[in-house]
Amino acid sequence: MSEEKIEGKAMYPERNIEQYMEYEILNNRPGLLGDISSLLGNLGISINTINGVENRRRGLLVRTDEMNKLQRFQQMSRYIDDINMLKVRKPQVRDRLAVRHGRFIKRAEEDKKVFRFTREEIGILVDFLAEIFQEEGHRLIGIRGMPRVGKTESVVAGSVTAKKKWLFLSSTLIKQTERTSLLKGEYNDNNVFIIDGAVTTNSTKEKHNQVIREIMNFPAIKVVEHPDLLVESLRYKIDDFDYIIELREDENQEITYEKHKKKHWFQNDDMDFFGGM
Repeated sequence: MSEEKIEGKAMYPERNIEQYMEYEILNNRPGLLGDISSLLGNLGISINTINGVENRRRGLLVRTDEMNKLQRFQQMSRYIDDINMLKVRKPQVRDRLAVRHGRFIKRAEEDKKVFRFTREEIGILVDFLAEIFQEEGHRLIGIRGMPRVGKTESVVAGSVTAKKKWLFLSSTLIKQTERTSLLKGEYNDNNVFIIDGAVTTNSTKEKHNQVIREIMNFPAIKVVEHPDLLVESLRYKIDDFDYIIELREDENQEITYEKHKKKHWFQNDDMDFFGGM
């Protein structure tokens, strides 16, 4: 169970080195958290956020002005019998989400770029996407999932959270869309470009495929729904993707592509803002 999250105010602007720390609680005695917080404060380390992230583990986002202060804390923690330091590193997206939500998102053991969510975790998925969307430069994200599970609504909500404009290059939202050209202002690296791999795979429009190729080489965020279908048709590889997200109704749902491989698949079964999340 996660503990109540504690967030600190940025009182020391000179402490601009941010790190993620995680420790295991060996003896959860009264006053342990207060003692650790005081020790960090005395060393010149500010706690931005702290929360339980796994069973008997706490995660912290901290700031300091010198890395050697964190190294001193690590050395001193060896003499604290109640805890076992596990991690000190530059924060990853998973670290920020773990501290925010009190648990780590699931990651595939066989492929570390694959992250798994169920529909009841869409709120966490939206935060995950928003963090990725705020990264600079090229990011290629694939989303696997069956119809009506929430893929498109998650991408749009993540774009809103990240204060990004989203742009559909291919979709079945309202009507089938296959963009064959873009306006000059739409070539913007602040946009999130959304591609429906099923629609693009079945497209017979060469100008549409040309637009897809241009955007795939454009330094911006690209999100591909049904990425496995896209790689079959446009000579991309799954290894080209920075993140693969799998979204299911429940952990046991199988993701298949029989319906998506049919020609003239016009009906949108995924976007369901009015049906609720």
